[in-house]
Amino acid sequence: MTTTTRLDPAVLKLAGVLVLGALAPLLDSTIVSIAIHTLGHDLGASTTAVQWVATAYLLALATVVPVSGWAVERYGARRVWLGSLGLFLAGSVLCGLAWNIGSLIAFRVLQGIGGGVLLPVLQTLVMRAAGGRDLGRLMAVITLPALVGPILGPVLGGLIVGHLSWRWIFYVNLPLCLLALALARRYLPEDGPGTASRLDTTGLLLLSPGLAALVYGLSQDGLARDTALPVGALLVALFTAHALRAPAPLVDLRLFQDRAFAVSSTLMFLNGLALYGGMFLLPLYYQQAHGEGVVAAGLLLAPQGLGSLLSRATGPLTDRVGPRPIVLTGLLLSALGTLPFALHHPAAALLPLALVVRGLGMSAANLAVNVGAYQGLSPDRIPHGSTTVRIVQQLGGSAGTAVLAAVLARGGFPPAFLWSTACTVLAALVALALPAQVAAPERPS
Repeated sequence: MTTTTRLDPAVLKLAGVLVLGALAPLLDSTIVSIAIHTLGHDLGASTTAVQWVATAYLLALATVVPVSGWAVERYGARRVWLGSLGLFLAGSVLCGLAWNIGSLIAFRVLQGIGGGVLLPVLQTLVMRAAGGRDLGRLMAVITLPALVGPILGPVLGGLIVGHLSWRWIFYVNLPLCLLALALARRYLPEDGPGTASRLDTTGLLLLSPGLAALVYGLSQDGLARDTALPVGALLVALFTAHALRAPAPLVDLRLFQDRAFAVSSTLMFLNGLALYGGMFLLPLYYQQAHGEGVVAAGLLLAPQGLGSLLSRATGPLTDRVGPRPIVLTGLLLSALGTLPFALHHPAAALLPLALVVRGLGMSAANLAVNVGAYQGLSPDRIPHGSTTVRIVQQLGGSAGTAVLAAVLARGGFPPAFLWSTACTVLAALVALALPAQVAAPERPS
């Protein structure tokens, strides 16, 4: 007989404090994407120049993520969290004070450095505190920012751009960050003595620019893409060869020897492709195919947020039955919810229901995949696991946006949504390789 225990209140409080801090950078990304056109107009910048407001942030984030695991081990998770959140806050203030497009891009890099470390550190702190138990229910809590950002971001961004100065798309981060810093200083556990491990400088010089080149190449086209992607792939390949020989690599690739982690990481990439690719397509679909404004498009996407919130109920179920059945069911529901958008003339009443199904399926699958990645990892391997998971998600999201943007440009919305559906079905086939049930460590007496 399976018994359900209450979540440890201390772990739940810790998760709540960290979720609040992670909400600011995830909201920021979606808000800024809505305001790109306005930024170009108000700052007198070309389309090419203003796109770097988003690209510079992504490149900074991709560059700093690999360092997060080493930083947690060296300096302690509490110090790294407070420092990163403070840096993101400073970057937000400076972005709001920017006087031209060049200064705004530079300050977005500062924001990206701070924001890039927050999610891996969040997962490291909560997974360590949980001790391998109740991971499904905890994932239902700590993945909330990833749901709230896409729901609130477009609407909030549209309201700010429509009624206030563009500077408020950055100033809106201030109250969230200040409150998160105050709560973190009070409730985050004190760090123990850091390890004396040295930074893998060779790994850093290979992996960080390699990831930045891949993300940049995936966000560009033409010569920039054709140059950046091979360079990025070569640097990542060289890092792989280095990491498999080094005694203390920047990111421990030996984690992929664990079947659950390896399959979950592959699913992270494919799920990121479908999730972030859909986040790119859906607002454009309502704005271009249906002629809706920015705020109206954001509101029309609200049913997807409702489905995502309903998926929180799958957290306890994942703890009982294991990740595989939840991932499979979630991915098939996501494919079912995406398919109506691939029709040339879908019934208008069908689309809100399809968004609820898509949101429920995608979020349930994402939650269960995260559980599969962390189950069975010992506490000392969790920082490397968090770093790897974040890198794979980032690359999957960048690849999904690039692929679907290319398909959209050549064939329109129906083929683009059909590609998204096909990627989701492919992920479901990969999910069959997940272990049926991964044993969790025994709870200490």
